[in-house]
Amino acid sequence: MRSIGEMARDSGLGASALRFYDRAGVLVPAWVDPVSGYRWYAPEQLDEARLLARLRRAGMPLADIRLVLAGWSGTDTDLVHGLLQAHLRRLERGLTDARGEFSALRTLLDQRENPMTTAPRTTTARLSVPAPELAAALDAVRYAASADPALPMLGGVLFDLEGDTLHLVATDRYRMAVARIGTAGHGGPRVQVTVPVPLAEAMRALLGGDEPVGLTVEGDRVALEAGDRQAAGQCLAHDFPDYRRLVHLPSGRQAVVEAAAFREALETGPVRSGTAREPGDASRDVSVLRVTDDGTVAVCGDGGDDGSGVAVDRGFLLDAITAADRDRLVLEFGAPTAPVAIRRTDDGTTFALLMPVRLDD
Repeated sequence: MRSIGEMARDSGLGASALRFYDRAGVLVPAWVDPVSGYRWYAPEQLDEARLLARLRRAGMPLADIRLVLAGWSGTDTDLVHGLLQAHLRRLERGLTDARGEFSALRTLLDQRENPMTTAPRTTTARLSVPAPELAAALDAVRYAASADPALPMLGGVLFDLEGDTLHLVATDRYRMAVARIGTAGHGGPRVQVTVPVPLAEAMRALLGGDEPVGLTVEGDRVALEAGDRQAAGQCLAHDFPDYRRLVHLPSGRQAVVEAAAFREALETGPVRSGTAREPGDASRDVSVLRVTDDGTVAVCGDGGDDGSGVAVDRGFLLDAITAADRDRLVLEFGAPTAPVAIRRTDDGTTFALLMPVRLDD
């Protein structure tokens, strides 16, 4: 007999997936301990579990998976062949439809773009920024920048200057961090440049003092001067997405957490398995969070029958807690499919958003 942990290891199905398929009546353990509820699987169920894992990776609907498993061991394999072929046709139709939609989208993009007439940036801006505030803002956002070479426009920190306010923003699609600080000396139109992560790191290294520093934008070049030292370089030649469209969330339920205690609860609490971000990626460690009736945040072992739990990437959440650098934080939850916001109790303009994660079945 195999324990559920051994079955998960040998079959490629996570323990949470095995529990799901047990509840669904698809792969029922050979024996369940009546006292502990622990599941045990017979040796011959391993091949069935591996088959189930393959069907699952292929995206076959649960109803069809049931029939494939039911007909797999029989002598008449026509049903299995038919189900596999039908699913393959379904996938091919979906891919054809997706190709058509993407072709139309590319045409629309081509109509919007005209690189032959695009003029170089001629924006000039000079401003003064308090060094400690700029250092804190960089610390609060730079961890969220993307390292994906396929999306170079996200591989930096956006410096969004409007009036006397400077927003710093970074995102890798799965999380976003935003910080706002006050400046002096600009007062002109809105200026946006995306500073590559290495240059942002070099800027951060200059911000050890308490005196204001000078930030200069000239076309595609940005420079930070701190005394007689300077960090300067080219901005990214890509437009940063309109983050303002992404940060206006419907109001949700808020809960205040003690950062140290919450971190410990995440590090020692139950972990689920979440879907990979990209094909070929490994599954992620996921924490399921729920606001209890008394207003505290609980780290749960599952999503709950009422669907109120929100699943987030545990590593990303720990990063956000560290970057917030506060003893107490505000967590804001909307729907289970909406981003989770992590805010400072003393500064609502510096915050992080985490996209929810779809749990493995």
